[in-house]
Amino acid sequence: MGTSQKKSKHIAGSAVSERTLIAAIRARAGRHGRAMRIGIGDDAAVLRPTPGMEIVVTTDLSLEQVHFRRDWHTPESVGHRCLARGLSDLAAMGAKPLAAFLSLSVPPEFTTSENGPGWVDRFLDGLLALADHARVPLAGGDTAQSPKFDKLGQKQAGLAAADIILLGQVARGQALLRSGARAGDVIYVTGALGGAAAELLALGRDPSQFLNLVHAAGRHPHLYPQPRLAVGRKLTAQKWAHAAIDISDGLSTDLSHICEASGLAAELDAAAIPLHSLAVHAERDGWVPSAMALALHGGEDYELLFTAARRARIPQTIGGISIHPIGLMLQKKPRQPLIAIRQHNGKLVEVEAGGWEHFK
Repeated sequence: MGTSQKKSKHIAGSAVSERTLIAAIRARAGRHGRAMRIGIGDDAAVLRPTPGMEIVVTTDLSLEQVHFRRDWHTPESVGHRCLARGLSDLAAMGAKPLAAFLSLSVPPEFTTSENGPGWVDRFLDGLLALADHARVPLAGGDTAQSPKFDKLGQKQAGLAAADIILLGQVARGQALLRSGARAGDVIYVTGALGGAAAELLALGRDPSQFLNLVHAAGRHPHLYPQPRLAVGRKLTAQKWAHAAIDISDGLSTDLSHICEASGLAAELDAAAIPLHSLAVHAERDGWVPSAMALALHGGEDYELLFTAARRARIPQTIGGISIHPIGLMLQKKPRQPLIAIRQHNGKLVEVEAGGWEHFK
């Protein structure tokens, strides 16, 4: 189903029932590939994975006022980011997407609009455009109205929440894990780092300049991150990588996950870490003291971080995405920092995990 056809299925009217909302989502969802036999419309979806493959499952929750703000983010960006977060997890496992499941809780005013498409329609525009690009069908989910009242019965503004579940498949025994790194492995990252955090700073300073960004575009790593699915699948197909993770919480935090899972330490080379131009501009304009700090701790870049043997011939680009060696995995020694970085002056400095963590 093409984009123009989907846009003709917008939800209409001043009051929308749950049945009408689900029917509209079903009409827009479409289907891709042979893996989905039964999608939206039954009590459960029926998938048919390829023989010899294992199923990979991930889930990601997007909450208003935590992961997005309605006065900062367009609904299209929220929908794109909702799906991108789950797709990035599949990319880090080297998996091919099979199906997506969306559970959506929104206030009533998000389902309708008297002047063009409403919030939910526009959210689906963003989500389904990325689903088309990734060739992953929206196979089911759930809908609910967010609460109008608090526990004391007082009226409050209902907040939106979207939970995405992604199923993928990978050849048996070939999924990339955090625990597979080996001492002596080279550490690699895709793309450039710090751009998402820098764009979020710009968004907070002047949300109005981003209101017209309703379609996925390059150079917008926060609003429209691009999951590195092709890179992840190439790494598994060629059996290049020993371990991998996506950079969602920041390089320092996500690399610490690999170190802890693999029982190793890591040493980074500051000169080799690719800084996104937006991070460099944020430092140059005085918004932050250091572009490197955004690269290390900013998070939400959704690039891949992986390790591979020194002898592995990792290309400089995979599917048009740049690949950068940035350090080494090391045997863990007593009193040795988990992660250290060799600065431009040659000094080795400890790096503490400083990325995002809920309940911190």
